[in-house]
Order: sequence, then structure tokens, then C-alpha cells
Amino acid sequence: MEQSARRPPRKFHPHPFEYHQELEVVIDNVTNEGAGVARVDGWVVFVPFALPGERVRCRVFRNSKNYSEADLMEVLEPSPHRKEPVCPLFGTCGGCQYQNLAYSEQLTFKRRQVAELLTRMARIEREVEPVIPSPVEYAYRSKITPHFQKPRDGGIGEIGFLRCGSRQALVDVEQCPIAMPELNAALTEARAAVHAAAATYKNGATVLLRVASGQVLKRPDELAVETVLGMRFEFQAGDFFQNNPFILPQFVEYVLNEARATGAAHLLDAYCGSGLFGICAAPHFNEVTGVEISETAVAKARHNAELNHLSNCQFTAADAQQIFANVTQSGADTVVIIDPPRAGCSAGFLEQLQAFGPQGIVYVSCNPATQMRDLALLDAAGYDLRRVQPFDLFPQTRHLECVMTLVKRPAKAE
Repeated sequence: MEQSARRPPRKFHPHPFEYHQELEVVIDNVTNEGAGVARVDGWVVFVPFALPGERVRCRVFRNSKNYSEADLMEVLEPSPHRKEPVCPLFGTCGGCQYQNLAYSEQLTFKRRQVAELLTRMARIEREVEPVIPSPVEYAYRSKITPHFQKPRDGGIGEIGFLRCGSRQALVDVEQCPIAMPELNAALTEARAAVHAAAATYKNGATVLLRVASGQVLKRPDELAVETVLGMRFEFQAGDFFQNNPFILPQFVEYVLNEARATGAAHLLDAYCGSGLFGICAAPHFNEVTGVEISETAVAKARHNAELNHLSNCQFTAADAQQIFANVTQSGADTVVIIDPPRAGCSAGFLEQLQAFGPQGIVYVSCNPATQMRDLALLDAAGYDLRRVQPFDLFPQTRHLECVMTLVKRPAKAE
């Protein structure tokens, strides 16, 4: 049985290490995916859940073209910043990467990762501001979406999240410590209901649980209500809306202040969703124009503008690169807020943005890697990076939000 367990997978490449070969290594860094980085004779080995400065024993399970991956077997010399994870599923569930690390050090790592990406990908030397922490380190998520797979032998198996290192296997999650208490109470009931109704499911499904205005919503089409900086937002429970309400007002206010500081009279809100930034900014600008590819989100943005008695907002359902098609104001008197999906901005959008030539750009991103890729193009197009401010909307995980402020360089004299 032991021999069978150690048999290499069919596609295992046996160089430079054998399958399940054990190594003793020292971790010298952490990737932006949250894995520890070690080097063996110059060869990189990634070890998830290992921390910088630690000496660990690990077991290789994959050799790629220029690196290997290994499971953490034992921490021989722990980091002084290592702590006991709150969740018993930490290391098995793929949702969190940093529960074993003191929160102050999580912020240090995230700041360093942004700085390294800035230098390596954008080739720009600029100080990265200290990461603004979440006021709440646990119990902050206002939305969770556990999954389950199709029934087997008449019953539902795991109800939870992806297993660490897997794209399909799930971990059964009864409680999630980064979710708000109301969600965990509802999760217990939702799990029981799914198991009781196992015979009615032909396929797997997702369980939606969102807290809004003190209520737990369970259907994607239910009305969710949030108030941010005095503005009321209504949206469908299944729609995207930032899910750390404890840091959200500070986060939005920072973005708006950076946009206002450019002195522009007009605001363009690209990838506007249900209008979060544009609506909160509306009292400070002559005109706000938002664009979003989702028609349902745009309908909510228009509704939210009316709800807040705003007459200077216009929202359009279109691809972001069409945002400039009907813009009449001058780019010289306009600031653009960009908040794209993880893939970043399309090449077409960046070309349109460059041609429009806004006075300033405030680029918000949940993926600093694609943000830095786009920054390199904006730098070449004549924009100076003024500030880099990360926000920790996702404590205990590798995720963060990063806000970059750019301003157009003055034209060179002939």
C-alpha cells in the first residue's frame, strides 16, 4: 500500500528530484500566491505554508521546467512570526494562505510583494505606501459561496471550498472564521437543507449567503442594500459588491480623494459595476460617466443614482473600451477611475484611454500583477506614477487591493 502511494503520477517529470523526495530547505521569500520560496543549488522549490527564515522538511510532488513544488512536512526552525491558525482546516482548505502568520507580518509581506512586482514588471522605482489594514482580521466577509458536487449514492458529499492545490476537489466546511457570524449561523442551516434535499439535485451547485443590512440573503435575485459614505446602494445579492464592509468606506474615500486631488471637473468610472465609485464621487464632480459590460449592473447603477437624487450621473452598458465613444468633455479636464477584473485592462481599452488623454488616472486592482503590466504601458504613454497604496480587504489570504494614482506628464516644449 505504501509503495502504491509513492508511485509517481503518469506525467511526473523526474528531474531534478524524484517523486516524494524529501528535502531540508531554508525559506527565503514568499510568492504573491502565498507559497514559501527555497533554493536548492540554485533551483527554486515552492513550499506552501512555509514562512521566510524557516528551516523546513518538504516532499516534492511536481517538477516543472524551472521550479519544483513540494508539500510542507515539518517546520524544523519556525519563524518568530508564526502563529497557530484559527481554522482547523487551514492548510487543507484553499481559501486562506496566511492564518499561520501574525497579521502585522501579513501586511509587510503584501507591501513587499507589490514593491517587487512594481520593480520587476513595470520597471519603476517608487515607494509603496504601508498597507492599510482591515479594522477586522477575522469574521469580515459579508458573502460566501460554498459549493457541492453532484450526488453520489443518493447523498451529497462535501459542501465547502476548493481543496488547497486542487481545481476540483472540495473541502467540507462547517464554519469559516473569516466569514461574518451571521453567515456561519446560516451556513449550518443551509448545509442541513442541502443534505436533506439530496434527491432533488442532479448536478452540483453553489450556495449563496450574503449579509446586507443585518439580513442573510440566500437567493441571487434578492435585494441587497448597503450604505457607503452616506450613499445607499441596492443590488442583487448575487452581483459583485466588495465583501469587507469594515474597510470599504476608508477604501472608497481614498480613491475619491485621489481623483479629486487631480483638480479635474469630470469623472469617468470604467468597469463601474453598480456605481460604487461614481455615485460616491458625484457630489464632488460636475459630471460622472460610468460604463460596465453587465446590463443588470448598469441598471442598478442608474437606479442607485436616482435613489441618491443625483442628476449628474450617466451609466452605459458597453465594453469598457467604448467608454470614450460619446464623451464630449476634454480629457485635460477629466480623471478616470479604473477598476477592472483580475485580467486587467484590455489592449483596446488602454489604446482608447491613451488617445483620450485624461488629466489623471486612479487605477484600482485586486490583481497587482496585471495592474503592473498595464502600468508599464501607461508609463510609456506619458503618465507618471505618483502614489501606490495597497489596502488589505482580505486578511488571512494572499489577496489585496492596490490603488495607483497617475497623472499626465506635461507636453515637452518644441
